[in-house]
Parts: sequence; C-alpha cells; structure tokens
Amino acid sequence: QVQLIESGGGLVQAGGSLRLSCAASGGTFSDYTMGWFRQAPGKEREFVAAITWKYANKWYWPSVKGRSTISRDNAKNTVSLEMNSLQSEDTAIYYCAADQYGTGSVVPKDYEYWGQGTQVTVSS
Repeated sequence: QVQLIESGGGLVQAGGSLRLSCAASGGTFSDYTMGWFRQAPGKEREFVAAITWKYANKWYWPSVKGRSTISRDNAKNTVSLEMNSLQSEDTAIYYCAADQYGTGSVVPKDYEYWGQGTQVTVSS
C-alpha cells in the first residue's frame, strides 16, 4: 500500500521560504508522477507542481512558477517542494500525491494516492 507522508509545513513570514518534503513508501515509484497540491479554506484543491520520478520532468502552476522548485531524491524516496517569496495567498494545506503512469496532470482526481497534508501559514 502506497503511503505518502508530508513534512516541513509551518508558520513563515511573508517573503520567506519553506521546503516541504514527501516521504513515499509501499510502492515502486519509477512509473509515477508525484504532485503537490494545496487547499485554502473555502477553496478547491489546486495544483502546485509535479515531477515524474523516472526522468524528473517538471510542471508548475503559473502562480508559483519562478519561485518554486520541485525535486526528487531517488535514494531516499522523497519528493520536495521549495517555495520562495511566500505571500499570504500561499497559505493552505499542502498535499503530496502520486499518479501511477501520470504525465503531470493538474487534476486532483487523476492522482490515486494522497498524503494527510501539512499546513503552511504565511503571516504578513
């Protein structure tokens, strides 16, 4: 059973940076696309970034492109998301997700596995 466990959330001041990690276990991930999504109160879950495990192809949502970096560590089975220049609009619960045979979908329902999420709060 695939398990995804996020870490690294917390409270950060506007303009600051944060690094989120997702530890993946219970599967062979070479055929997976790993994604990060976020959900703010009262809003729908939205795509942030994704990376293919095998070739590290990457996709970013326009609102985070240029100030975010998604990466994966094959040896540790972890996927990370580093975000800079954080603003209040980035406040949300951030979720790690896995899509077997995926190609960078931005649609949450295309991802079969989800972590529990980690809260990111940006204070102004």
